[in-house]
Amino acid sequence: MSNKVTLLVDDEELIRETLSRDLKEGGYEVLTAAGGEQVMQFLRQSHVDLVVTDLVMEGMDGIEVLQAAKEYDPEVCVVILTGFGDLASAIAAVRHGADEYLLKPYDFNDLHLRISRCLEKQELQRRIKIYEEFLPICSVCRKIRDDCGKAHGSGEWLSMEEYFSRRTGIKPSHSYCPVCFKQVEEELRKKQR
Repeated sequence: MSNKVTLLVDDEELIRETLSRDLKEGGYEVLTAAGGEQVMQFLRQSHVDLVVTDLVMEGMDGIEVLQAAKEYDPEVCVVILTGFGDLASAIAAVRHGADEYLLKPYDFNDLHLRISRCLEKQELQRRIKIYEEFLPICSVCRKIRDDCGKAHGSGEWLSMEEYFSRRTGIKPSHSYCPVCFKQVEEELRKKQR
């Protein structure tokens, strides 16, 4: 996880320093922010994989940090770490997309385990997204599987013409690329001899 960048947000310097040290010892690259302005600057200028934020802070609170982080990157993992937790704040955090919600004082082994799980889930989601972006084409008949609106891998196999017609509304016409044109032309000349 050493290549994962963590943004640590807390308005209390002692907590930022302590948690930052713990995360660095756990192998994470750590950026720290004391408030909203710094958070927004890091989100705009840096790639962040994980945000660990306090819930109750002056100015921008933890839910607002969560919302801002998810707006910049929906795949970013967000862990809410708070000393003022209650059921309502936990529900609000989950509704806004928090990946974890922990109470202070934290046990570092528990925090590390939860962060590791979040980042593993993130990595799997990123891999799935890469595979879903491939356009599956049969190497024999050249049909294309159309998974649009269906579970990945369960779509209907369509001719290339039908696929593009359905997806784009464009009616393909057949022609020759320059290389194939030369080959066909050469074959025709051979037949005429």
